[in-house]
Amino acid sequence: MVILALGYPGGVIDDIKKRALHRTSIIEGQVRGLAKMIESEDYCMDIIGQSRAIQKALESLNKLLLENHLRTHVSHMFEQGGQEREQAVAELLRAFDFENR
Repeated sequence: MVILALGYPGGVIDDIKKRALHRTSIIEGQVRGLAKMIESEDYCMDIIGQSRAIQKALESLNKLLLENHLRTHVSHMFEQGGQEREQAVAELLRAFDFENR
């Protein structure tokens, strides 16, 4: 386990890293395909469908990254308690944009 400067366990869990990198490769291809569709003036609904697929793929990537954060940083911050725990809660609220609602 890697320890970051702030004392939090860091890095990305190997399995999650592998899956996240695979998903980013897929998303890269989807975005290139989307650009080609726009350039060639494909049917709008097809372009929107591709855009929505990219959004879903990004959400899937976000779930993996959140899982990693919960398993590494957040679990450590909760164990530390006090201000560390409050920071973890604030980060999660910010990640889900609940702070501004």
